[in-house]
Amino acid sequence: MPYYRSVGEIPRKRHTQFRQPDGTLYAEELMGQEGFSSDSSLLYHRYLPTAIVAAEAYDPPAWSRVPNRPLKPRHLQTHKLEVGGADAVTGRQHLLANDDVRISYVVADTPSPLYRNAVGDECLYLESGRAVFETSFGLLEAGEGDYVIIPTSVIYRVVPIGAPVRILAIEATGHIGPPKRYLSVRGQFLEHSPYCERDVRGPSAPLLVDETEVDVLVQHRRGWTKFTYAHHPFDVVGWDGHLYPWAFSIHDFEPITGRIHQPPPVHQTFQGPNFVICSFVPRKVDYHPLAIPVPYNHHNVDSDEMLFYTGGNYEARRGSGIEQGSISLHPSGFTHGPQPGAAERAIGADYFDELAVMVDTFRPLDLCDAGLACEDDAYAWTWARPGAARPDGAG
Repeated sequence: MPYYRSVGEIPRKRHTQFRQPDGTLYAEELMGQEGFSSDSSLLYHRYLPTAIVAAEAYDPPAWSRVPNRPLKPRHLQTHKLEVGGADAVTGRQHLLANDDVRISYVVADTPSPLYRNAVGDECLYLESGRAVFETSFGLLEAGEGDYVIIPTSVIYRVVPIGAPVRILAIEATGHIGPPKRYLSVRGQFLEHSPYCERDVRGPSAPLLVDETEVDVLVQHRRGWTKFTYAHHPFDVVGWDGHLYPWAFSIHDFEPITGRIHQPPPVHQTFQGPNFVICSFVPRKVDYHPLAIPVPYNHHNVDSDEMLFYTGGNYEARRGSGIEQGSISLHPSGFTHGPQPGAAERAIGADYFDELAVMVDTFRPLDLCDAGLACEDDAYAWTWARPGAARPDGAG
């Protein structure tokens, strides 16, 4: 994150003696990115964070991916996936993936195991429901519309509150953060940024758990391992730095608008390795007297565009079958745009009530098992034959 936080008890100087009430030293842990050359935090543990008593290979739920062939736009209906008895980590149903990012969906109704993703950062978007994110940095509560950013290798678990929580999970192979164009050279949000430090929430107090022989699932670059730690990793009495889990609500994103239709980069919220994440929120729309508020047909020659529809009415897609929880995939190599009649209908509109999360990738997205299982096969033909049956005669 671009600014400093200090939580709990820490010594006045870093890397100096900091003793527990019984006189023993707290165990200092530096968690940092890019080999001591980027953001980091210092955590102070009651017990050694290196003390493991067992390690064994772990096999997560199997999944596979296939290329988008034949190349065509896709519509995935996440609310038609089988749900029940899942947690927010091992219950993820993978939809789309490439070598930079994996996009999954889960309806979690049970607490997850303790988990560490040592491959890259995670961005978890809560479509509905509420959950507590328990982490080694403390607690984060999140609800409908929240993005939760979990930096690489932070140990955490997700505990649903009450009703099941629906989560779109975006897993990177690197780091996710605010767009660089919205940050000063020292990391402060600039005046033209659509959100700022006041909109960001981080853990505010340590989460002290005193248990022994605790299992943690670790996803790493060669698979998964289950470690058994001698003591619970949530034994941190204090920490400070710029690296920590944080939350930001899509409802706090301030849209950038103009006299004529603005391109998708104005909606950018985060950037990751070879992909960006954008937020489409309710907003005033184009106010030129001849404006056409919906998007023009466009062909992103370098990008695959995935859009997750999570609220309101998405005017440009009316008549296509898109609904709450839908995902559209418009790949590079295909020109896409509003549905037939949408441009004419939009003329004169001054406000759009829509909510969506977009992921644009700069390498092609493959289709995973769960994505194929919930695909609406009729979508690709809706520009030419609105409401027509699929070519195979089904539905």
